[in-house]
Amino acid sequence: MRHHPLLQNPPGTAWLHLMPAETRDSKDDADETPHYHGHRERLRERFYVAGAEALSDYELLEMALFAAIPRRDTKPLAKALLKRFGSFAEVVHAPVARLREVEGIKDASINQLKLIAAAAGRIAKGEIRRSVALSSWNDVIDYCRSGMAFADKEQFRLLFLDKRNQLIADEVQQTGTVDHTPVYPREVIKRALELSATALILVHNHPSGDPTPSQADIQMTKAIAEIAKPLGIAVHDHIIVGKTGHASLKGMRLI
Repeated sequence: MRHHPLLQNPPGTAWLHLMPAETRDSKDDADETPHYHGHRERLRERFYVAGAEALSDYELLEMALFAAIPRRDTKPLAKALLKRFGSFAEVVHAPVARLREVEGIKDASINQLKLIAAAAGRIAKGEIRRSVALSSWNDVIDYCRSGMAFADKEQFRLLFLDKRNQLIADEVQQTGTVDHTPVYPREVIKRALELSATALILVHNHPSGDPTPSQADIQMTKAIAEIAKPLGIAVHDHIIVGKTGHASLKGMRLI
């Protein structure tokens, strides 16, 4: 009786000859740490030791996406987002519909970006509530820009102040289209009286990016100021914010 060649091998070794090479290789690959793990640790270390200023926009965006993408290199997506939108701030404030146009982005990443945008707005709002609004005009501008400069639709916002110029309330009164927001002066004053406000700062954004006031902006501001003045309510300013900066109607001597 002839023996099959496999039976002449030592016990337990025959199956090694039958095992495909790629099966063993795939196990070895699974045991290897992905290349981006070391990169993530180095990036975290730079952030903790040197601070956020030591990181570029794409590196900070990489880190922001770590939680949403735990098992994939986040650098390609971070760079694609910056290429599409321009800056870290523009990425986190970009409309969800436009974010979805970027190849490779999923809901988890979009949620993470929107969480960052919401956190930035809450922090700015908390800072301005703890301070006298007009004692640091730069804080007021930063607060307005963080919440509105990158919105894709016009918003008309009102900052209601008390007699010490402290913030009573911050409310979005109207949201419009990409280039127009309907504003009703009497509704503005009605709300100011309800809150016992003695001063107002009007704020709105220009999604086009150019904060230059239009003739309609100037006329609307003057109409509100005329109704407010006899009631003891001052209009301190009308600030227009955009991606490229801001404009103050008071600073431009238009009110």
